[in-house]
Amino acid sequence: MINHYRRNSKTEVDMLHGPLLRKLLLFALPFAASSILQQLFNSVDIAIVGKFASSEALAAVGTNTPVISLFLNLFVGISLGTNVVIANFIGQRKRDDISKAVTSSMLIALVSGFVLVFVGWIGARPILLMMGTPAAIVDKAVLYLRIYMLGAPFILLYNFGAAILRSMGDSSRPLYVLIVAGIINTLLNLVMVVVFHMDVAGVAIATTVSNVVSAGCIIYILIHENEPFKLNFRGMKVEKSILRRILLIGVPAGLQSSVFSVANVFVQSAINSYGHEAIAGNAAALTFEFLIYFFVAAFSGAATTFVGQNYGAGNIDRCKRVFVLCMIMSVFSSGVFAAAVTWQGEYCLRLFTSDPQVVHYGMLRFEYAMLWIFLTSIYEIPSACMRAFGYSMTPAVLTILGTCVLRLVWIYCVTPWWPGFERLILAYPASWILTGAMVVVAFKITLNKVEAKLIANGR
Repeated sequence: MINHYRRNSKTEVDMLHGPLLRKLLLFALPFAASSILQQLFNSVDIAIVGKFASSEALAAVGTNTPVISLFLNLFVGISLGTNVVIANFIGQRKRDDISKAVTSSMLIALVSGFVLVFVGWIGARPILLMMGTPAAIVDKAVLYLRIYMLGAPFILLYNFGAAILRSMGDSSRPLYVLIVAGIINTLLNLVMVVVFHMDVAGVAIATTVSNVVSAGCIIYILIHENEPFKLNFRGMKVEKSILRRILLIGVPAGLQSSVFSVANVFVQSAINSYGHEAIAGNAAALTFEFLIYFFVAAFSGAATTFVGQNYGAGNIDRCKRVFVLCMIMSVFSSGVFAAAVTWQGEYCLRLFTSDPQVVHYGMLRFEYAMLWIFLTSIYEIPSACMRAFGYSMTPAVLTILGTCVLRLVWIYCVTPWWPGFERLILAYPASWILTGAMVVVAFKITLNKVEAKLIANGR
């Protein structure tokens, strides 16, 4: 029985009992902080090359943001399957299956990481050239991407390991790990760029080293974890039934993120046509946009894990309360922070650059996209709940149609007769509204199905 394992009350949140609001915050805020710190690996790269190198180096690092997402998001999305499957097993008190899922997940991460090293090294230059990356920065961009992708196995080991810890209610230790790795990343960035003048290669090496540290720490934690969450290397193998369940949830989520990234690669290609100042300004603004979006992602992650455990336990009323609370907190937190950053936008952007043209383009991104980022909550929170119920394909398909397809239509059909950088950026809020409307309807239908299923099973 799962209740025989020794719970760590200092780090784990009991998701099945007691008031929800405080527990959701205790889980989501460290989750948000972890995501922010992970993103800061790239943000620190951008800030340091922007301040101590050149705007071309800043653009070279910044233009890689959607490419890195393209390479990583499929496999990071699969880690969501790990989260849901283990959370369901916890609710169902299936101790042996939890242990098998832990081992299977870490093996998936390791194999996937080495695949990404190969793909990233071979695909770096063709993809960046396809995006229309300016000739002045393409060599720097390729160098940065190739070095960065050498850390892919460690990025995935951290993310899958963190998914295991979060499934049991522990979002604190992944945060502590990233605090350590983030400090190392910042210090190494400064040494590599300011002292050794290594430009984009220096920041890429620093980020890779910090990813190695974060993976090593998370593996150490899992090796010393209580059963059934303990990572045992002896006799490690992938259980086919567990793998199938993880992939059924994780692959649609990963494909959704990957198609997002494909669409954003096309958007980035259109941005590239405005020159390296637009690329750099967009990259700097996108850094803040990601940081704010992570509040949405944190409450989405909380919804996935809380609903996953409570659905496994057959408590549908508690699942509904989780949905409502996560939606409210996601909209509020992302909306407030987006408004605050936009209000102080020029000051924020000057942390990255002193070029007035770069700042100009960054402010356009703030005003026409980031200010409206709270709209992403409308599809992210119900999508998270549907995945926790086991319906991962539905939100994936709707999000691909509503967000990704619309952005491509916008680029090729709207912007040719309504040109301008700010009109291009409007593709984002337009797609968020359409996707949110479709996903909310699908969630209501799915919730009715889930309730009927639980009643039929006498739960």
